[in-house]
Amino acid sequence: MMIELLLAVTFVGAAVTFLAPNRVAGKLAFVVSLVPAAISLWLFAAFDGSGNALLGGDLAFESQASWFSLADYEISWFVGLDGISLPLVVLTTVLTTLAIVSSWTPIDERQSQFYGLVLFIEANLLGVFVALDFFVWFIFWEAVLIPMYFLIGIWGGPRRKYAAIKFFVYTNVASLVLFGAFMAFVFAMGDAVTSFALPELTQAFHAEGLQHTMFGLGTSTLASLIFVALFVGFAVKVPVVPFHTWLPDAHVEAPTPASVLLAGVLLKMGTYALLRFNFTMFPDQVETFALAIAAVAVISVIYGAMLALAQTDLKRIVAYSSVSSMGYVILGLVAFTQFGIGGATFQMVSHGLISGLMFMAVGVIYNATHTRMVTDMSGLASKMPIAVWILIAGAFGYMGLPLMSGFYAEFAIFYGAFGSELLSYAPVFTALAMFGIVIVAGYLLFAMQRSLFGPFRLETDYEIGRAPIHDIAPMIVLLGLIVLLGVAPDVIFEMITDAADPIVELHGGDV
Repeated sequence: MMIELLLAVTFVGAAVTFLAPNRVAGKLAFVVSLVPAAISLWLFAAFDGSGNALLGGDLAFESQASWFSLADYEISWFVGLDGISLPLVVLTTVLTTLAIVSSWTPIDERQSQFYGLVLFIEANLLGVFVALDFFVWFIFWEAVLIPMYFLIGIWGGPRRKYAAIKFFVYTNVASLVLFGAFMAFVFAMGDAVTSFALPELTQAFHAEGLQHTMFGLGTSTLASLIFVALFVGFAVKVPVVPFHTWLPDAHVEAPTPASVLLAGVLLKMGTYALLRFNFTMFPDQVETFALAIAAVAVISVIYGAMLALAQTDLKRIVAYSSVSSMGYVILGLVAFTQFGIGGATFQMVSHGLISGLMFMAVGVIYNATHTRMVTDMSGLASKMPIAVWILIAGAFGYMGLPLMSGFYAEFAIFYGAFGSELLSYAPVFTALAMFGIVIVAGYLLFAMQRSLFGPFRLETDYEIGRAPIHDIAPMIVLLGLIVLLGVAPDVIFEMITDAADPIVELHGGDV
């Protein structure tokens, strides 16, 4: 019942914080967030699962109970953890706690509602990563949208309403597409399944395939259409090119803590779902569309990096960097190798930490200067040395500096993709994606050189001092975790590959 305890504590904490007086809401939310963080770390330490949750693996902390019947299908409360979901659960709880601390300075109105919504996002994100019944999973998936919409729309920047509506419309339409595709999948399975449990659906499809057809299509064509619809639905959340346009607007207008959670965890919902649904349930369709998926991945890497190169707003630079980084994840997944899928999952965690650090650092600079434009400032290193050097360290993590988590994540993806037997022209796709690192280094070094070094200059005429400790401390913790995973990646990589190996074996790949 530990997963239920984790969810219950977070939901109750969100409700209590939402109703608390504004003057204590920030500190209360921090204390509340420590509880799910502690529980998730205990789950990590006590983890004894093996294999993959959808492929008959031995789940940790599994719990299942019948809920209600929907026609001929049984809906159940079904949760559990494997080596893919557990690192993302820990990432969610740790990043939420740090995001709350980083928001103490900029959030100065309606604090109780703000922090209550942050904790509500955390609870639903945890639900997405632990749920193993589609109905339960989809409730959590949709519930994440509501608090993020309000965080952007109420506490965001000047164009917050436009950004919030665009975020909600894009992601909600995508949810409709994926829901329709999954329902078609369930109905096409016919009597082969009796519930919405993801392990049952996955294993039945692998054993028997679709039992019925629709719209006069053959079962193979129908399976391909379902695969594409699911891919599109999840790709919007990732996001990949060309579904990425909502992300920069949402990041620029969102308050810093919302940006941290949006880049650090919400984007991972899309890549996690792609791995769970598309790449685990439909291995034959992955082979059919491998070239197209790899092309989307590489285009996202290069195009996202080129867009970042053209920006002068620090937040937009980091936002477009996320599009590029998620392209690496897609490339690792479509490689269908141990290091490809393992590296892609490792990159989800690594990018969550690095992007969270970058957005926190940009937020600290904005709080001090009241501008994010590279052209409005220079020489900040002399005024805010600790915050600036942490920002530089995070940028090096983005560039893949050895002994940082970004290096190992990208190395594993490139190694896995280069040796892929499933993907035609794998070395070519890998080489093109590696070129993205050069562009990343170019725009990050250029932006830092312009804004952080040289003689001090600030267009906004604000007095700048050293950042307060509650702004610096979360960034130091994140930097420590980035270095830890870079120096000792097996802290999570072994459990990740243990859950990834059964997926690779679907095509008889070497593990």
